[in-house]
Parts: sequence; C-alpha cells; structure tokens
Amino acid sequence: MAAAKPRVKVPKSASKGEVVVLKTLISHPMESGQRKDKEGNLVPRQIINKFTCEYNGQLVFSCDMDPAVSANPYLEFSAKVEESGTFKFTWVDDDGSVYTEEKKLTVQ
Repeated sequence: MAAAKPRVKVPKSASKGEVVVLKTLISHPMESGQRKDKEGNLVPRQIINKFTCEYNGQLVFSCDMDPAVSANPYLEFSAKVEESGTFKFTWVDDDGSVYTEEKKLTVQ
C-alpha cells in the first residue's frame, strides 16, 4: 500500500474563545480483513485504529476506529481556542505506522 496521506483543514486565525471547526481526511484503504483477493485468500486487515488531536499538547479529540469505518476516513469536530498554538493530528495504523500533521492557529 502507498503511504497514507493525511489532510487537515484548520482556520488560520480565530478570536479568543471562538469555537473552530476542524476537518481531517486520510487516504487509506481501511481493509477489514474480511474481503478476499482474486485467488480467494483473505486480504489482511489494515485499518487506522486510533486518531487523536491535540492543541498545544492538550488532548482535544480522540477516537478508536473499527473495521466498519470506510476507506479514506473523514472526521469533523470542533474546538474552543483561547490562545494561539498548534494543532497536532495523529493517526495510528494496525501495522504500527503513525501519520501526523500539524497546523498553526493564531488567536487575535
């Protein structure tokens, strides 16, 4: 499989105390381990099983994912921001791979 490609959308700026909407998408096949290939063999399970988002080191959002999640999982959630900082998004794959993306946000 080609390396998963994370994408995130974060506003560049916000007002103090504003609730901002964060959007994430990662290109990933999310193989459940139940599908068969052309020869009838099971395709090994390979899913993103954990996602976290931190802002300035504080956990904002996290979730566990199961095989029923579709390919290229998209997540949208909100966070209230009080100060400028950096969002760190982390996806963990079954095979131990970790994908991260960081975006800065300026609070005015």
